[in-house]
Amino acid sequence: MLSERMEKALNDQVNAELYSAYLYLSMSSYFDSIDLQGCALWMKAQTQEEMVHAMKIYDYVLERGGRMVLKAIEAPKSSWDSPLAVFEDAYEHEKYVTSLINNLVNLAIEEKDHATQIFLQWFVSEQVEEEASASAVVQKLKLAGEGGGLFMVDRELGQRQLPVPMPAAG
Repeated sequence: MLSERMEKALNDQVNAELYSAYLYLSMSSYFDSIDLQGCALWMKAQTQEEMVHAMKIYDYVLERGGRMVLKAIEAPKSSWDSPLAVFEDAYEHEKYVTSLINNLVNLAIEEKDHATQIFLQWFVSEQVEEEASASAVVQKLKLAGEGGGLFMVDRELGQRQLPVPMPAAG
């Protein structure tokens, strides 16, 4: 069984993951509006990944006898000055999410909640990949500039495969 503090913290994390999905969907919409479909697809894949993250935590809380209490999701930013600015925001956001995950791990250690600590290790590893992925795109966009290189990066990002949707419970 989860402590009240851990249950609340995990509920808050589900909200943060859903916000992340909302933010990446907004970024996807921005890219679609400026005809960078590869970047838009990359962000749609990020949206789906964040939904998977939220559902993993959601299911874990229920499995541990807790209750999910869903809260309002803050409206994300919807406009940027450049494709590079979008990915810089994405990278900064992933660093922020990493700090949230690290705080959850610290709480699990403090609470001596070994099951949650083990559960969260997947998220710790996932955040290393998430930060590296966003950082790599930032670096490519910096090298590409605003000309033809941007379209090459867009084409490359359009090759990303969308995650397979999660099967329905039951």
